[in-house]
Formats: sequence, C-alpha cells, structure tokens
Amino acid sequence: MAAIELRDFRLGDASFAATGPAAVGVRLEAGATQGTWTSPWHEPGFAFTRLTPSWNAETPVGTWMSLQVQARRASGGETRWWTFGAWAAGDETVTRRSVAAQRDADGAVDTDTLSASVPFVAYRVRATLERHAGVLESAVLRLVTVSVSDPASAVRSIPSPAGPAVGIDLDVPSYSQEIHAGEYPRYAGGGEAWCSPTSTAMVLAFWGKGPTAADMSWIDTRYADPQVIHAARHTYDGAYEGTGNWPFNTAYAATFGLRAFVTQLRSLAEAERFIAAGIPLIASVKVAPGALPGFLLPQGSSGHLLVIRGFTAAGDVISNDPAATDNATVRRVYPRAAFETAWLGGSQGTVYVIHPPSTPLPPRVEGAPASW
Repeated sequence: MAAIELRDFRLGDASFAATGPAAVGVRLEAGATQGTWTSPWHEPGFAFTRLTPSWNAETPVGTWMSLQVQARRASGGETRWWTFGAWAAGDETVTRRSVAAQRDADGAVDTDTLSASVPFVAYRVRATLERHAGVLESAVLRLVTVSVSDPASAVRSIPSPAGPAVGIDLDVPSYSQEIHAGEYPRYAGGGEAWCSPTSTAMVLAFWGKGPTAADMSWIDTRYADPQVIHAARHTYDGAYEGTGNWPFNTAYAATFGLRAFVTQLRSLAEAERFIAAGIPLIASVKVAPGALPGFLLPQGSSGHLLVIRGFTAAGDVISNDPAATDNATVRRVYPRAAFETAWLGGSQGTVYVIHPPSTPLPPRVEGAPASW
C-alpha cells in the first residue's frame, strides 16, 4: 500500500483566535461564543490523493464544534477549506451532520473522506468551537489526527505473511446488528444498517466502557443490547442519514475516556501488531458477492464495518462481524486472503483504532511513513 501519514497535532503549535490555553486542550475564552484553532501546515513527505481527519473532543450541552481541512497542491496553490461537518457528542444542541455537495476541480468530499483529483503535498486543519449565548462551559478539542494516502500507487501482496498475532484471540463481546432490525428507524432505518456503531459498541465493551444505565434510560426496555442503540443514535449523521461516518464513530468512542482515531493500514501484518498489543481494530470492508466465505449477506456489501479480534494459528482473521443473525454467531473466522482483499480493495485498509491512553500503541513499521 502507498505510504500513509498520521499526524497528532500538538495543540500548542497552533495559531489561535478567541481560544484559550492549549495545555488543557483548545477551548473558548471566557465570554466568547465562537473561536477557531488553526494547525500549522504539515507535509507528509509524499504526494497524496486521499485524506480522512478525526478528532476527540468534549461538547457539553449548548456547545459544538466543526472541522475543516485545507490542502496544498503539488502544482502550487491552496485549495478551499473542505468541511467535515458539525459535531457534538449529543443531539440536544445541534444536528450532528457532514456536509454534502463539496466538489470542485481539486476533488470532492464524500461524508468523511476527501478524494483529490490532483495530487496534494501538504494539509492543515481548522477547528471552530461554538456555544450558545449564556452557556458557561466550552467545547474542548483534545486531539486531531489526519490520515493521508495515495491509493493509485499502492503496492499490495495478498495475502500478507502471518505476523506476531497468530494464535491470539481477544475476548471482545459479541453484538449482532441484525437483532435490532426495525428498532429506532429514525437512525438510518434501524439495526440492519448499524454495522459501524455495533462494532464501536463491541470495542467499547471490550475496554469496559460505554453508556451508563441513566444514559440509556430513553431506550425501550424490550430491546436487547441497548448500548448498540445508544451508539447508533450518537453516531448518526443527519446529512447522509447514516451511522457509518468514520470520524463520528471514533469521536463517540473518545467520549468515554478513550483515545480514538481513523487511519489506514497497509496489510494484515500491520493489523497483527495491534492485536499482539491487545488492541482490537474495527475494519471497513467491501465484499463482492460470494467473495468472503462465511459472510452473512450473499449479495455482498458495498461498505461494511466489523471487528478484527484475532488471528488463527494459520493466520486467518478472527472477526466479530455484526452482520449475524444473533449474538452467538457474531464471532467467525474469515480466510486471510479473502478478508485482506475485501479490506484493502474496499477502504484502502481503513480502521478505527480505539484504546485507553494507558494502553500503548504497537511499534511502528521501520522505514515506512507512520500510520499511527
């Protein structure tokens, strides 16, 4: 796969407008109802044509934030500011939403990802924090990451060689999205469309995190696994009317005290590093009809999220796949080559990385641009 760069901006290395000290995160100054934080330009060291940002933030009721990204063309000059939506942890203050119809000669944004028509060589991020008049608390931006790549130059060898996680199976709780069919259809039509929040809920539960009983008191008690319904509501994107917005899912996970971001990996061999470090991953796959043995849907899927929880002794993928008729059949094993093809060929190796700050990420790949 092409080189990928992930950047964690140190919030102190930024320009400020109506924002306070960065030592405790970017926040609004007293009395201000709006402020922006603009990162420095970052050059990953290669030309890229694909970009996905993600963030961790706190948004008390009455506050919210939005994120924009600008790029610099390889041929010179800067692009427009591309908008990745308005976001708040809850839905009491604003409708959480991406922005549609962003397209020009430089590229286009599809919900959570910028696909470029020309090569870019640098990017910067601008976050805007807002609150209603009279609200004393401020939104706080804790983390911004950006994953960039050039899919056209990706070089893949499938299957990748088995690595350090063979024989490891993390005990990730199993939740089915299918048992929620027809529940709360206001959120993307109900559970059959909830692969992403169901996967996010599974990883939250693995870390012993998630909503409290009070947080879920609005959920009909007839329904099982209410934490899945809570995740669906709080990842719902009111613009594209779905729950699969990648950075909305990681931002939701981060509200429970975890560190969470979106990135791309180059192979399952890289994914094994995370499993060996005790960190399950959520992977985005595209499944052609009949191409992934054991997959629930014979017609395949143009986009599906599931959990990578481990690897067999032979290097095949042990998954918690929410596309299951019940919780008992969520755990399943997929052939390594078929899974890697669906993952790298579909989302270019996109994953959600969700972990406590106290659990370190695995060592990076030496000699390759950092993707975590």
